[in-house]
Amino acid sequence: MEWQDRYNLGHEPMDATHREFVDLVNTLAQAGDGEAIAALEALIDHTDAHFAQENRWMEESGFPPLHCHVGEHQRVLASLRSVLSMARKGNPGLGRVVAGEMPAWFDNHAATMDAALAWHMRQVNYVPEGIAA
Repeated sequence: MEWQDRYNLGHEPMDATHREFVDLVNTLAQAGDGEAIAALEALIDHTDAHFAQENRWMEESGFPPLHCHVGEHQRVLASLRSVLSMARKGNPGLGRVVAGEMPAWFDNHAATMDAALAWHMRQVNYVPEGIAA
């Protein structure tokens, strides 16, 4: 997965988290069977924190389509955890399949849901706690 300039949404904490996500997807895509489960676990841990952070921003900033965005986060995490369960049962290569699917999902998610959230936070002048304005 290659980082695209269009993934920069003008909210540095979000952009930094997205760059980390891309790096972890790439690590998973390149992992051999011996490293695939650990790479998938790292992606899930990051994604769980990433989504929790965005969910908090949506709630605190009064983001109107909060439930739609949160619902997508929940579905993605459930899918990743399901793949991890299957990988642990003897098919670690499933992680690479997920890594191959993530670019298309992320491209759409960043361009729609995350772009709307970044725009909303700018419009309401929302600055997350602990982030310099």
